[in-house]
Amino acid sequence: MDPVTEDRAPEPLTEYAQRLTHKVRAFDRRHPLLWDLHFTGFWVTAALIDFSSGGWRHNAHQLDVPGWLLLTLSLGLSVPLLWRRTRPAAALAVMVPFALVDAWTGAALQAALLQLVLVYHLALRRPLRSLWWATALVITPVLVSAIRHGEGSWDQQIGSHLMSTAVAALIGVTVRTRRNYTAALEDRARRLETERDQQARLATAAERARIAREMHDIIGHNLSVITGLADGGRYAATKSPERAAQALDAIATTSRQALTELRRLLDVLGEDERQQADLAPQPGLTDLGRLLDGVRAAGLPVSITTHGSPTLPPGRQLTVYRVIQEALTNTLKHAGPATTADIALSYEEKAAVTVTITDTGHGSHITGTSRDGRGLPGMRERTALYGGTLEAGPRPHPERGWRVRLDLPEESPQ
Repeated sequence: MDPVTEDRAPEPLTEYAQRLTHKVRAFDRRHPLLWDLHFTGFWVTAALIDFSSGGWRHNAHQLDVPGWLLLTLSLGLSVPLLWRRTRPAAALAVMVPFALVDAWTGAALQAALLQLVLVYHLALRRPLRSLWWATALVITPVLVSAIRHGEGSWDQQIGSHLMSTAVAALIGVTVRTRRNYTAALEDRARRLETERDQQARLATAAERARIAREMHDIIGHNLSVITGLADGGRYAATKSPERAAQALDAIATTSRQALTELRRLLDVLGEDERQQADLAPQPGLTDLGRLLDGVRAAGLPVSITTHGSPTLPPGRQLTVYRVIQEALTNTLKHAGPATTADIALSYEEKAAVTVTITDTGHGSHITGTSRDGRGLPGMRERTALYGGTLEAGPRPHPERGWRVRLDLPEESPQ
């Protein structure tokens, strides 16, 4: 065991005290009246014992105080403790007249000190400005006793009672501060827990959207290519069996590629981190050639022009790849026969890149999306990750066809 951890471990007595304190507080929260009755009953019993045993005579200024008055004062200075937590100000106001009579008669009962309990609860539960009038009420009986009986110096009597009152108030303020601090920590913990749950839900939604984009890009593109190859092979089957066989070979190759990418995506979702390290990376610019070969095999002539040197990080490469893939897929679906496509890639400094995909199709792309509506939104979401812009729409008159333009700005320094 780490010696530091061992030194910091709480002692068994401390653990026991903490558990006992938690149990007492939990019981108090469940049964507040029962705890108040026990607390008040204890001090009422102590006051009655002080009265019945004659212990009050050791501090009294006058010994000829009637017994009924002593009993009344003992109860009047202790019973109001029952409302110390719910109405401490009212309880103190009830107790002060008994304290004044106690001071005037010279009985000087010890129960008068129970006013300090109410001072503590005022500091704990009420605005701190209430301590000013509470202190005045507590000190008034001391002044009455000093004026009427005159035993001891004024500064000694008043100073000791002021000190006792200040200590009781200070304890109340300290406990109140600690409770407020604990409540603030608990509130912060609840807010952090809520924020954590919200972040988890947002992350889950973002991951679902990312998976949907990847599934759309993989399945949508490859099925579009397969559909084009199948249509071409069907027309060529009667006239050129060799062309039909080539179309079937291309369909098989495209199908295997789609299955490979789909399995890779599913493996990423289902395997642990150790197994994920062995999976193939996401497609990048080096896979553009294979993508274009598949599109050409599906019957869409594609030309590509490149300016600059491609020095993009993997994330930007995937964005460029997916945008080109989606644009060519839409061309295959919507552009009609005898269509050609052209790709212009321009690489600039600091990973900036501009991609323009145009076609000469006769059909309208409508919104530039597939039937499920994920094509163009997916491209825009990928572009927004890097602060770029994406434009998709018909080419300006008199040109015909469709144009998609991707513009990724320079990569911000970390």
